[in-house]
Amino acid sequence: MRHLLDAYIRAEESEKLAAFDDMTLVEMIVERGEDAVDELPEGLRNNKEAMAETIENNVRKLIIDEMAVNPRYYEKMSRLLDALIQERRRQALEYKEYLKRIVELTKKVKQPETGSSYPEVINRPALRALYDNLELVATREVKEAQANWGERPGVDTRAERALALDQAIRSIKKDDWRGNKFKEREVRSAIRSVLGDNSELVDRIFEIVKNQREY
Repeated sequence: MRHLLDAYIRAEESEKLAAFDDMTLVEMIVERGEDAVDELPEGLRNNKEAMAETIENNVRKLIIDEMAVNPRYYEKMSRLLDALIQERRRQALEYKEYLKRIVELTKKVKQPETGSSYPEVINRPALRALYDNLELVATREVKEAQANWGERPGVDTRAERALALDQAIRSIKKDDWRGNKFKEREVRSAIRSVLGDNSELVDRIFEIVKNQREY
């Protein structure tokens, strides 16, 4: 995590390009792909090193901004970005190959649904966050979901846990529950009802849940 904070301190605010109103550089790359580079200021276009660092800093900032929403996913994206930066610095990549890969990574960071293979039922951001962050949970640490999901072809155990958590949270959460000790306690209890009494795990998932816009 420390290297993320250090990178954030060095990163400048996302580039705003006048020709695209308030569209950020990351948004331009997602929308236009490699052609977005042609819209950069001439000084950057003519300096491949500066251009690469500008894109990388913008992607890094987005990763840090979204880390609390889905730590597991964005830690993976951070490692991929680190690896790509190292390859570029070692001059192990041709420019066109680097550009292709940084565009692909930028899209994965901005649109997580494209960055991993999720079961069909894991189809919302909050479900993806729960699913990703249950990856390392041992089976013995998790109770069976209270809801009876029945036979659901193609749904793995981790997906069942994520679905059970989502249902438990939605069934108990009250309006404006964040910051209200009693309401937060109810949500935490709902999480514990699915995950069991592992306090560290419950606390970790609770913090992720607090950062979901859907809840």
